[in-house]
Amino acid sequence: MAVVVALAVLLVVGAAAWGWFEAGWLRTRVVHVEIAGLPAAFDGLRIAHLSDFHLGPPSRGQAAVERAVAWVEQRRPDLVCVTGDLVSHPRGERRFRALLARLDRPLVVLGNHDVAVTRDPFSRKAELDDLADLAVLLRDESTTFERDGVVAQLVGVDAESYPRGEARPWELVDGAAGLRILLCHFPGIARRLPEGAFHLVLAGHLHAGQISLPVPGRRVTLAHPRARYVAGLYDTPGGVMHVSPGLGTTFVPFRFFSRPEATEIVLRARPVHGGAGPGSE
Repeated sequence: MAVVVALAVLLVVGAAAWGWFEAGWLRTRVVHVEIAGLPAAFDGLRIAHLSDFHLGPPSRGQAAVERAVAWVEQRRPDLVCVTGDLVSHPRGERRFRALLARLDRPLVVLGNHDVAVTRDPFSRKAELDDLADLAVLLRDESTTFERDGVVAQLVGVDAESYPRGEARPWELVDGAAGLRILLCHFPGIARRLPEGAFHLVLAGHLHAGQISLPVPGRRVTLAHPRARYVAGLYDTPGGVMHVSPGLGTTFVPFRFFSRPEATEIVLRARPVHGGAGPGSE
């Protein structure tokens, strides 16, 4: 009996040690996404996608965030997009602002932790409405930029209106824009979008499950076992969606088979004869 107890304790300690280690074991990935009808001006556009920093509570996820920001600084992409759950406790706010200042005015949307809509007992709302000097914060708003005379539109979904069912980002769409990108913390937005509303949708929220089981051929997530969009690329009627695995942790400071990730998305014009062909390098 004593041997069984000792083995059980060893297993629990080993699992906790691994989960703590994996929470800071950053993966960096470059993903090529083919977009039908993409104007030549945006062929090759590089977008860094970061999400779910969850700064504040103790976690090796904070080390993953630091490494992700350093990687983006080195890569110097054309755009940086951050899709919410930035700070899980006010004590992480100063660190977040310092990191944001290194990202050359990224496009940012908030997540449910940022507005204290969460069941996490360790989460506290931070004050993130005054980011104008560091980032472009979109709360049911849009912004544009031009490249070679062609307009790109970026729309951001607010983390408070979305849970109430009030967010309607498709109503902000400029049909004349050559590229339309939606930022929303919640992958479930894909179920609400009209067909063809956006070319690219960026989301986060689920941390690639954070606690997952390595079942061959599929990902079984304990926190969200029925979630349809967990991590990676998905072809949806409203646009190709990339769901970031995120960088931080919530509830527990561990990850299992759900490494944190910083992603660079490279847009490519889809060949006329081809189908969707997202890939990575």
